[in-house]
Amino acid sequence: MMDPFLAVMLSVPLVLLMLAVGIPVFASLGIAGFLGCAALSGMDMALIQLKVFPYVQSASYLLVVVPLFVIMGHFAFKAGIGKDVYLIGRNWFSQFPAGLGVATIFGSAGFAACSGSSVATAATMGAVAVPEMRAQGYDPKLACGIVAAGGVLGILIPPSVILVFYGVITDTSVGSMLIAGVIPGFISVLIYILGLMFLSKIEPTLTPKPLQVSWGERFRCLKYGLGAFLLFFIVVGGIYIGWFTPTEAAAVGAFVSFLAMAIRRNQLKETFWNALKECFVSTLRTSCMVFIVIVGAGLYSFFLTLAQVPQMVSAWVATLPVPPQMVVGLFLLLYIPLGMLLDSFSLLLVTLPIMFPVVVEHMGFNALWFGILSTKLCEVGLISPPVGLNVYVLAGVVPDVPLADIFKGCLWFVLFELVAALVLFVFPPLSYWLPMTMR
Repeated sequence: MMDPFLAVMLSVPLVLLMLAVGIPVFASLGIAGFLGCAALSGMDMALIQLKVFPYVQSASYLLVVVPLFVIMGHFAFKAGIGKDVYLIGRNWFSQFPAGLGVATIFGSAGFAACSGSSVATAATMGAVAVPEMRAQGYDPKLACGIVAAGGVLGILIPPSVILVFYGVITDTSVGSMLIAGVIPGFISVLIYILGLMFLSKIEPTLTPKPLQVSWGERFRCLKYGLGAFLLFFIVVGGIYIGWFTPTEAAAVGAFVSFLAMAIRRNQLKETFWNALKECFVSTLRTSCMVFIVIVGAGLYSFFLTLAQVPQMVSAWVATLPVPPQMVVGLFLLLYIPLGMLLDSFSLLLVTLPIMFPVVVEHMGFNALWFGILSTKLCEVGLISPPVGLNVYVLAGVVPDVPLADIFKGCLWFVLFELVAALVLFVFPPLSYWLPMTMR
């Protein structure tokens, strides 16, 4: 049998090589994990794991939340909730510097609170907000950067599939994780807005002059926010008050968003049944992607655990002459380069089995705090090359803007993300105070 340390060292370049030749992330991690298990415990044991792993990893009641939140987002998209929230933001924030950009961030946050998906948020706001911002005179790179970055709020503001994922992997309360994302989500929105307003001051050519909207029009548009408010209150408020478990809240939220789509079926671009079919097909594709990543990345994670990497890292950290906060900070910084290569699900599956025992069990830090920070750093990967999933989604929605320009437009928001992460790192109660007040 191979030495565990040598097996781990060989697995890393193997994964990078497979990624470089174009093999999907889940397959690269799964193959490396399978070969690693075979090298450490023999081929028979590796084949047994390959046989039972897909069922063991995916047969979880809590993971039912994933397809439910995804289809809730698709129903909300078809119901036009994203457009409604954006309309409110445009009428209320247009008089501020970079007002239309601020409205886009507000709309992205509002739709993220209804869909739980960063990709759906980027696609929705890209179709609605980018043409309007460009018509008003916004720099195309900045307009696309605002939408791509606004979309990442979908993995932090509840309901968030990534927060559910973190709770399942680490055996942390999923309901507490979802509620823990509320305050950090608002802080991220605030930093985005302040950063964008500051950017408009130092580079006035990037944004046009503010628009003026009458107070009557502002108040009249508030009626369009009823659907978004109701959906957020039912899902997040229901979990907070204790009415629903996370899975029940996801089911109720999906049903409410379905009713919203049915009520507004006359506004659909296609027939109601075609829209319904598209929602189910899109949900199936996304859910299959998530679960196949769970299997592939989970197999690699199992190999790392089999090689006792978490124990080796814990023992090494215990000997470091540095404060525990610095160790956590170094762990979190690893998410930035890794997030440029791996999607959020794979990233959490590979890193948490190593980092979570060290940070939470060995050092005694709060699990909710570390979960929010991990999620926050995953956001950076969604707008960073070469993976940058949100950027690729937006490039499909706005094909006349080059991909490189969209990435350039996201650079300022990567900085804003790091500022928000630093605030949450320095003030841990912002991440775990609200869940402590839950019933």
